[in-house]
Amino acid sequence: MEKDNIAVGLDIGTTKIVAMIGKKNEYGKLEILGIGKSKSLGVARGVVNNITQTIQSIQQAILEAENNSGYKIKDVVVGIAGQHIRSIQHTDYISRNNPEEVIGEKDIQLLIDQVNKLAMLPGEEIIHVLPQEFKIDGQSEIKEPIGMYGGRLESSFHVVVGQASSIRNVGRCIQSSGIELSGLTLEPLASADAVLSQEEKEAGVALIDIGGGTTDLAIFKDGIIRHTAVIPFGGNVITDDIKEGCSIIEKQAELLKIKFGSAWPGENKDNEIVSIPGLRGREPKEISLKNLSKIIHARVVEIVEQVFAEIKAYGHEDPRKKLIAGIVLTGGGAQLKHIKQLVEYITGMDTRIGYPNEHLAGNSSEEISSPLFATAVGLVMNSIENSTQSAVRMEIVNEQPKVVYRNAPPPVQQRYEVEENYVEKVETIEEPREVKTNKVTAESTETKIRRSFFDRYVDKIKDFLDNAE
Repeated sequence: MEKDNIAVGLDIGTTKIVAMIGKKNEYGKLEILGIGKSKSLGVARGVVNNITQTIQSIQQAILEAENNSGYKIKDVVVGIAGQHIRSIQHTDYISRNNPEEVIGEKDIQLLIDQVNKLAMLPGEEIIHVLPQEFKIDGQSEIKEPIGMYGGRLESSFHVVVGQASSIRNVGRCIQSSGIELSGLTLEPLASADAVLSQEEKEAGVALIDIGGGTTDLAIFKDGIIRHTAVIPFGGNVITDDIKEGCSIIEKQAELLKIKFGSAWPGENKDNEIVSIPGLRGREPKEISLKNLSKIIHARVVEIVEQVFAEIKAYGHEDPRKKLIAGIVLTGGGAQLKHIKQLVEYITGMDTRIGYPNEHLAGNSSEEISSPLFATAVGLVMNSIENSTQSAVRMEIVNEQPKVVYRNAPPPVQQRYEVEENYVEKVETIEEPREVKTNKVTAESTETKIRRSFFDRYVDKIKDFLDNAE
């Protein structure tokens, strides 16, 4: 029986933990098979601060997803976020011994390894190295250097750095939950995969993912990631402000924000009042919706201005760096009423709400296509990509293409059955025709580097956890 290409993404957020199971259907769209949600109790601003509570929340989400889908979860791709994430720009180069040889993957990997040796602050590690553009012997703006000639290979890099202890804590939670960690993905990149089109990435776009504990920023231009940042404020801060300003409990403040909240105070009239039940027989409390919106407005303005400062730091006013596609808002905070208009007013940039429905199958529920699940959908997409590449990599043994036999006569298509260990079973004929395949070379350099580096980093975390007492 053919094995379904099932993939699982796990979004460990400050407010909620989401486990999502999906697969690609025959049209190449993502079909969600099951979803599990739980309240996130051990995470603050994207960082695990209580291992036991986080494990319990993960197990609850995993169990619900398994019950909804009927599949048993063995491994997951997890998103990395949190206030400990920062990014730097770096340029490096290597001198090749033989310029007469074409540039290959080993040259790019040598350059990547050189960047990975950069000295970081104590306790920090490089977790992601993303190439921007290459330069060969002074010739600039080269996106794909493989196959070209040259003696000096140079590239600018977007380097993402994080606290090693925070990432290992996430790995420990996954392992203690009884599942394997198959991959790590920066949450802004996962959200971008789910809600941005390739045209927007080419034109220039800023993705703002407003989560519960943090607000993530990812800027793309010419199809390449150019800048990332994590702002340590999110929807929970707005809820706290409502709780303090209206003297109510957190649960009531959250409901007020969701049902009646607005980022634009002028939309509410002075006589619009909502009554909140009192505690333990106390009198109900009446709250003006205009005052509620003023509280929300003040905090949202602060968050948007901090994000806009990061966009300015990228240099979007430079004509060459102009973000033609403007801003895309996603995450739970993007569901706040009139936030699109407020962002446009503050930044002067075109803004839209990002829904992950472009890559979802047509029969997906309205709940799943909400901005709330953008990161989870992106993680499932990344997990499918990792699983596919794992199967493809099985074709290459000792860097030599594996011989694949096809049925004759053409154009009969070959059937591939992939077992759990990803070994291909291929029907053969008496006089087979050899066809060498090397699908990996069809990928972009950025995709290969992102995947290979994360593979090594995941292995490093697994070794650390296995050796830890």
